[in-house]
Amino acid sequence: MNLHVAPAGRLGTEQVTSVLRAATLAPSTHNTQPWLFAADRDEIALYADLDRVLPIADQDRRELLLSCGAALFNLRTAIRALGVHPATTLFPRRDEPELLAVVRPRTTAPADPRSAALARAIPRRHTNRAPFAAKPVPAGLLSLLRHAAEAEAAWLPQLDEHQLATLDELVRESHRLQSADLAFVAEWRRWTGRDAASRDGVPFTAAGTAADDDTWVLRDLGTGTAATVPPLVVVLGSFDDAPADRLRAGQAMQRVLLTATGHGLDASFISQPVEVPATRDRLRALLGDGLWPQIVLRFGYGEPGAWTPRRTLADVLLERPSLSA
Repeated sequence: MNLHVAPAGRLGTEQVTSVLRAATLAPSTHNTQPWLFAADRDEIALYADLDRVLPIADQDRRELLLSCGAALFNLRTAIRALGVHPATTLFPRRDEPELLAVVRPRTTAPADPRSAALARAIPRRHTNRAPFAAKPVPAGLLSLLRHAAEAEAAWLPQLDEHQLATLDELVRESHRLQSADLAFVAEWRRWTGRDAASRDGVPFTAAGTAADDDTWVLRDLGTGTAATVPPLVVVLGSFDDAPADRLRAGQAMQRVLLTATGHGLDASFISQPVEVPATRDRLRALLGDGLWPQIVLRFGYGEPGAWTPRRTLADVLLERPSLSA
């Protein structure tokens, strides 16, 4: 990463390229990568790529916003690591709802050590869908994950044994409902089990494998069997459920994931209970109706696994004349 900063907080062309590449390393549902960018040295705009909406699994585009929020957090973090403040505006134009955010590099300042640590975790973070070892996550790390969520206006509530048992039931129920939905299965198959040459979707090499421990059911991503693992499971929630709240929740999710990566934890998603409206409503009630559940995450210690591919910058960059000026 080029650490030379242009005057008045502007980014050099190489720096723009660097922070955009960091943004594209965010996680997304089925690795759809539903983001587009327009960029120059003065501002970077994040758009939703509406051609990559999942009409069955994500009918209200909630997970698209979570994914784009994760990309936005990577972008902000990469800019901060350069010693530049990323002034960020969400949904800047009401008449352009697909424009999710504009980030404008502002005054220079010494690089924040925390942001630098998060930025170093960006290329190392990836979703590990394989079973995790039966090794507990230290309580101190769980506290760090909670603080990471709170820093982005989200919350990781403390779940008691009853809530965890009920969450387990909701995961299984939503998994059964989705598995019986032919339209959902067809959509899911379009994005999973792809060959290594694909730049999106989940390749077979990155799919999880079956485990013997009958604990948490994961979505089968090409192995033919739903994997079960004994991880730490948490729910990330927001205090409201408007599009801006979902975009913020995606930023919180990514801050949590990068914090976990920086401390040696693997992570993946248990998406089923928040994708099925009925089980999401029950999960919200389980949390006391004060939080809107946005994603269920699992953390633990796993073996190294294959990474999912990414689209090139040429695939996600909208042309803007001033970028080449």
